[in-house]
Amino acid sequence: MRICLILAILAALGAGTLNVLQVRDKINTLITQRDDYHTNLTKTQDTLTKTQKTLDTTQRNLDQTKQQLTVAQAAQKKAEDTATAETKRADDLTDRLAKATQDLDTTQANLESYKATGRTPQEILQLAAQIKQDQITIAAINDEQKVLLRTINRLTNELAQVSGTTDFVVKLPADLKGKVVVVDPKWEFVVLDIGDDQGVLQQGQLLVSRDGKLVAKVIVTRTDKDRSVANVMPGWKLGEIFEGDTVTPAHPAS
Repeated sequence: MRICLILAILAALGAGTLNVLQVRDKINTLITQRDDYHTNLTKTQDTLTKTQKTLDTTQRNLDQTKQQLTVAQAAQKKAEDTATAETKRADDLTDRLAKATQDLDTTQANLESYKATGRTPQEILQLAAQIKQDQITIAAINDEQKVLLRTINRLTNELAQVSGTTDFVVKLPADLKGKVVVVDPKWEFVVLDIGDDQGVLQQGQLLVSRDGKLVAKVIVTRTDKDRSVANVMPGWKLGEIFEGDTVTPAHPAS
């Protein structure tokens, strides 16, 4: 009986130990599963945070792009409206010039008629004064028309830039001619003695020559009343540029 009891106790202890081991294995398995779950959860949260940041950045870039597009469209509309207004002014000036020229022709014809018919000197003086006034008016209109033409050319150039036209070429007056007055070899730019009054336009290209030989090609970056600044175009510097070199349009207007 004692031996059986001992065996029963040992058997119970063995079963209990086996159960403890099985429970411990299950607990370890559950702990591992819990740790894996937390790890995956942390990774998922990190991925979600990164995705949200990327989404926020994309939204900001989209908003900025929309704003830039709105500004560009407004600038284009403004340039188009200004160009239309300047063109209308130029047309009005052309009509005024035609009328003034007609009045001058009429006055000159009347003067010749008065001379032939023996009019008094006072009448002739009045006609001569009228002719002089008409000539002054025509000269003023011609000057204003030149200014308007330069303005229209400048606005056309700006409109092409705002519209993103890549094949647009700025044409300069065919008789335009100037000199290099300052050279900066370090920053590759020159100052010219011609500007707005002579019809120079930004982005206009000029050929620099000396003794009839091409030295370089430059592109205008800034204009003033009678001065302009131009940068040497890459690949077009064939020699050193010196003060006194001549510049002429690379793309003259016909």
